[in-house]
Amino acid sequence: MQAFRSIVLLTALLATAAAHARDRQTTVTGPNGQAATRTVERADGQVTDTTTGPAGNSRVRSVSRSASQTTATVTGANGATSSRVTDRSASGSTSTLTGRRGRTGTVTTTH
Repeated sequence: MQAFRSIVLLTALLATAAAHARDRQTTVTGPNGQAATRTVERADGQVTDTTTGPAGNSRVRSVSRSASQTTATVTGANGATSSRVTDRSASGSTSTLTGRRGRTGTVTTTH
């Protein structure tokens, strides 16, 4: 019975650690004392990465993945956004990039 309790407790601890492993925060302090913080959150095919600089300005990168598509968007501290959408199929993939000024480009790869 004691061994069973130990296994249950160990399993609960590992499950809790795995749940927390999806979110991370790192703070870096430079030689002049200014700090920047990066926070990464992960969940079921999605990643959100936020970096906040010493002046409080933030940059956000979001990625969403599925079996047939990946969408990545970066929003800078000034609000400008750029993105990449990749559609995958058995015959290849097509990626469309949109820059912060709205210009687009497409790359197609066939297998």
